[in-house]
Amino acid sequence: MKHIAIVAGGDSSEVEVSLKSAKGIKSFIDETKYKTTIVTIIGDEWLAKVSDNKSYTIDKNDFSYTIDGEKQRFDFAYITIHGTPGENGILQGYFDLIGLKYSCCGVLAAALSFNKFACNQYLKNFGAKVAQSLLVSPGMNVEPKDVVEKLGLPCFIKSNVGGSSFGVTKVKEESQILPAINKAFAEGGDVIIESFLKGTEITCGMYKTHEKTVVFPITEVVSENEFFDYDAKYNGQVKEITPARISDELTKRVQEETKKYYDILGCKGIVRIDYIITEDGVPHVLEANTTPGMTPTSFIPQQVRAAGLDIKDVMTDIIENKLN
Repeated sequence: MKHIAIVAGGDSSEVEVSLKSAKGIKSFIDETKYKTTIVTIIGDEWLAKVSDNKSYTIDKNDFSYTIDGEKQRFDFAYITIHGTPGENGILQGYFDLIGLKYSCCGVLAAALSFNKFACNQYLKNFGAKVAQSLLVSPGMNVEPKDVVEKLGLPCFIKSNVGGSSFGVTKVKEESQILPAINKAFAEGGDVIIESFLKGTEITCGMYKTHEKTVVFPITEVVSENEFFDYDAKYNGQVKEITPARISDELTKRVQEETKKYYDILGCKGIVRIDYIITEDGVPHVLEANTTPGMTPTSFIPQQVRAAGLDIKDVMTDIIENKLN
């Protein structure tokens, strides 16, 4: 029986979300086909959690652990770290070096998609519509009036590398710009400032194997809050409607665009791309998620159910596609 590491944790604010995704994935993987162990990577502490009260230190030389003198090895790693080092290519590079197969895209695609500004500017060259934006690096002088002049109000200020809406502010007044930038910097890395896109927020997931391409039904996101913030995502202050209440023509267009961007970025495994459909009916890319949330109530499991698929079969597809 193949041994699967479900790799969770990370060094960002999303660590708790990642740990919840790991539990979801463990429940989704077919236990009659695979043995699964959750491995947490938090700072320098890498642990194989074999039970609620038993953990073993991972040997970073070969990503194994030892029980009673017997080395336990993995055949495959399912990465579900949201943020560094599992979503930005660092962990992928390590697994490439030691020769361990893993679930998601490689180093370049992970690093590119993790950098929201770079990813959107890259996709823009291939016809993607995106919000107007500015990139702010540490130490850079920002004049709030210049931001308003270029992007208007309201606008969104967020970490260029964060997720789960940590550090995001919807800015409505010029005086809020600098505090919002400082808040976003607390998440690490650069800060991105984006123009406000009024419209319908949607998200579309998909995956590919050697034999097939599977694009899931689209989910419409209707937040009860100012925007799709952390409370909306994880505390139920949102309506998630799958399939989305958009036309068949628009649904097909978004699904085709999702397939296109998946290939352009060089994605592997399950990917979710978020959009805003503006009032003129044009989909605008918000971001690409190469390690999307996988709790039972996350978008991808919802979309899998709406497609009439079994999540265990999807997990088996992802694993076997890399092992064979």
